[in-house]
Amino acid sequence: MLAVLAGAFISLGAVFSTVVTAGGGTPPGVARLLGGLVFSLGLVLVVVAGAELFTGNVLVVMAAASRRVRVRALLRSWLIVYAGNFAGALVTTAALVRSGIYERGDGAIGVRALDIAATKTSLAWDEAILLGVFANALVCLAVWLSLSARSVTDKVLAVVFPVSAFVAAGFEHSIANMYFVPAGLFLRAWAPDGFWAAAGVGPGAYGSVTWQDFLVGNLLPVTIGNIIGGALLVGLVYWFVYLRGGAGPDHAEATGDGHRGPSALSRPRVRHPS
Repeated sequence: MLAVLAGAFISLGAVFSTVVTAGGGTPPGVARLLGGLVFSLGLVLVVVAGAELFTGNVLVVMAAASRRVRVRALLRSWLIVYAGNFAGALVTTAALVRSGIYERGDGAIGVRALDIAATKTSLAWDEAILLGVFANALVCLAVWLSLSARSVTDKVLAVVFPVSAFVAAGFEHSIANMYFVPAGLFLRAWAPDGFWAAAGVGPGAYGSVTWQDFLVGNLLPVTIGNIIGGALLVGLVYWFVYLRGGAGPDHAEATGDGHRGPSALSRPRVRHPS
């Protein structure tokens, strides 16, 4: 259930970003920045309200490297959370499309959603993997920073800038794409004739937006890149820095919620004489 919630939360941040960046009149860089700032809502909800997000949970590789979690249990957790994220994102996306929100602004919001989906499904495999690496490195850094937070404000500030950076730069996030591309797919299938007339385009203009292009051409390579960026470039790097050479629950001091953040890991452990 927490994984389903995370998929819904990220979708809400994604639709927020789509609405804010729809239409013209704003310089591209400014539009990307605004889109990134509002997209941060998704991870803020995950971190503050509590949910299980696959791209953040790749950091559990640190526990596996310290032999606190079996690799089989790690992979099982990843699979369950990934499936839950997908379910939550698809249900939320379908509901948003059926609500008619994309027909507003003479179809500008829907056209923006279709353009985003077409861009993502047109990426080459190597591009999708590399963009996925950078995206989840930043997402996991946001989660890592939030572990040292002591208030809601701290958590929000820790999340906003890394997430805004990856969105503004055009990096690829697998769970976000579970909203962005299905939004285009559902619009192609369900949008009424009035939407296409107001938008001045037709479904044929988005021929690359197909389920095969989404699942095989985008979601799979982006997921691979997300795992590399989060598990290897963040999780295992910080495991090497802070946890290497020790195993077991007493190796490093935990923060109040049971996770290890940089502030806790950098402090020396002092045992009481008793």
